[in-house]
Amino acid sequence: MSDTVSAAVTGAPAAGRRLPPVAELGIGSLALVVIGGILLASYVPRRPPLAAPGALAAVSGALLVAGVFLLARLEQFAWPRFFVVFRWALLAYVISAGMIGFAFVRDHTRGAPLALVLVMLVIFALDVPLIIAFTVARYSSPPYSAD
Repeated sequence: MSDTVSAAVTGAPAAGRRLPPVAELGIGSLALVVIGGILLASYVPRRPPLAAPGALAAVSGALLVAGVFLLARLEQFAWPRFFVVFRWALLAYVISAGMIGFAFVRDHTRGAPLALVLVMLVIFALDVPLIIAFTVARYSSPPYSAD
């Protein structure tokens, strides 16, 4: 069996390449933003303390940026497949984040708490499509020849 075929059979990334921990960084980022969102939502309709959720959002954003930076450095990757999956997943999660944001607006959340919720929702709406698209593309055959 060739490397590509055996990689597909075992579920390993094509050609045994070691890829950066993009999915792991994305999952860490997602976990932090969800925890921050739960902290904020637990105070609705009262004014929540912003220090802990703000710190969680900052670290979450830093993890997201680190994952995107590592992903952008990949040269041989199934980029066409990645972008197809990313676009459709982004559409779904932007709609989902928009509905969650609307719920906070409808509950009369205003000012800094609303701004922080919106930042967290943007991170959420970018994180999940990134994780999904990276996972699909890493197990796809890249559009280059391994010869």
